Amino acid sequence: MNPIENLQSALRKTILDALELARGKKLINYDLIPDFVIEVPREKQHGDFACNVAMLMAREARMAPRKIAEILLEMIDLKQQRHINKIEIAGAGFINIFLNNEWLYELPALVHKMGSRYGYNEKQNCKVQVEFVSANPTGDLHMGNARGGAIGDTLANILDRAGYDVEREFYINDAGNQIEIFADSLAARYLQLTGHDVEFPDNGYAGQDVINTVKNIMAAHNDELNNMPADKRREKILAWALEEKIRYIKKTLSELGIEYDVWFSEKTLHESGKLDKVMEYLQGKGYIYEKEGALWFKTTLFGDEKDEVVRRANGLPTYFAADIAYHRDKFERGFDWVINVWGADHHGHVARMKGAMEALGYNPDKLDILLMQLVRLYRDGEIVRMSKRTGTTVSLDELIEEVGRDAARFFFVMRSPDSHLDFDMELAKQKSQDNPVYYAQYAHARICSIFRQAATAGVKMSAIDDINPALLTAEEELELLHKIADFPEEINIAARTMAPHRIARYILDLAGMFHSYYNHYRVLSDDKDMQDARLLLMDVTRTTIKNSLEVLGVNAPEHM
Repeated sequence: MNPIENLQSALRKTILDALELARGKKLINYDLIPDFVIEVPREKQHGDFACNVAMLMAREARMAPRKIAEILLEMIDLKQQRHINKIEIAGAGFINIFLNNEWLYELPALVHKMGSRYGYNEKQNCKVQVEFVSANPTGDLHMGNARGGAIGDTLANILDRAGYDVEREFYINDAGNQIEIFADSLAARYLQLTGHDVEFPDNGYAGQDVINTVKNIMAAHNDELNNMPADKRREKILAWALEEKIRYIKKTLSELGIEYDVWFSEKTLHESGKLDKVMEYLQGKGYIYEKEGALWFKTTLFGDEKDEVVRRANGLPTYFAADIAYHRDKFERGFDWVINVWGADHHGHVARMKGAMEALGYNPDKLDILLMQLVRLYRDGEIVRMSKRTGTTVSLDELIEEVGRDAARFFFVMRSPDSHLDFDMELAKQKSQDNPVYYAQYAHARICSIFRQAATAGVKMSAIDDINPALLTAEEELELLHKIADFPEEINIAARTMAPHRIARYILDLAGMFHSYYNHYRVLSDDKDMQDARLLLMDVTRTTIKNSLEVLGVNAPEHM
């Protein structure tokens, strides 16, 4: 249930009825009604909603927009409009609609009834896949993975509440050149740890985590390894290492509150022949050609500066080739909308991937890439580059251990993905209102405290039908109700624009309104009717804060 959407639908019907009545009276002549909008204006003085129908009808009706607006206002009987207080014409013909507070007073009962479902919108016939993180299983998860995880999972939560059928997917890069390098690195470390004097590959994975992985494998399987031929041992070590790394990735992301529906193996694209088939298809369509022993995709047809290799001269497919096959597989699985969360360093890959989908016959607009910028960790005003534990880059599991899941998730999504994020680790741990996540959670806990005080005093809120919300006339009370009414529509907008940071901003705005209200008004009082109305306001505010925090994957504690 979306109060704002419902109001817009009702107002649209009012406008359409007025147009039909005006045509019937031969005051306005038209055959088609343009696709006009009824939207919330930026400035309060322009009303609760503004409509541009008169501006768009001018050519069709061969009449000045303001004249059309004046006729429409004559056709609308305000006495028959339950929620409209007045309608004004602004400028050349914009129609500004001012509502009374009746619709706001209907809101508390709706929120109270819906409870944890408040914020969910009507189901849509659209199957969406969100693929995010998809880190190479060759090392620890870093801050880019962390931000991508929080953004992707929050976006999936938003889409779910906006009515989409959502599936979360992790793409396991367990094939290709980087896996071969990983295998070489593991094999070399094994030989070094068993006393052999061998050189480590120049392009190998030299981190401590690779050494730790080999030691873990040796501790569990050394007897088997000793008796294996070198190539077989390399294969086995790689399989065990990938299993360990994927297990680590699943555990760490789970600690961040992320659970995937599908873990898709790149290896299956090779083994099933899907990669070869998509290359054959594109070659048959003339999009792939051979040069210098390699196969090239004509990405320049889709705005790229130069064509891209899809199969190297040595016969190995490139990452781009596997990605084409993977995205074709996504659409073949029936997804109507495919969303990828990538790092900003993949910017150049966006156009060519959309071009590949167009070459395969899919609508490239059904593939969206959400690019995110880098994260910089700060402690005491200084950039944190190194892990205290390993001496290398700080990993996601270390960050969660230090600041907690709630702070990590909130901080990672509270800025637009396309902006750089400075993550202040000391601020994230503070129990003060300077800490955004604490500020939001404290609002929920503070409301819970009001109800505990009420219970201690023997005060119980009356039944909903016996409470009169119309007693809530203070400006701050009406603003709170307005903000609560906005929540389902904020979900809709955040889904359409793929903007999870909107919900973080919404939470902070709502929490700020509550804190301000709480500091100026008493909820518990001797006036039973007013007390009931304010307790109901607090109850629905608490529900909305909790529901919005849950969208971000953040807890709503009752005590702080």
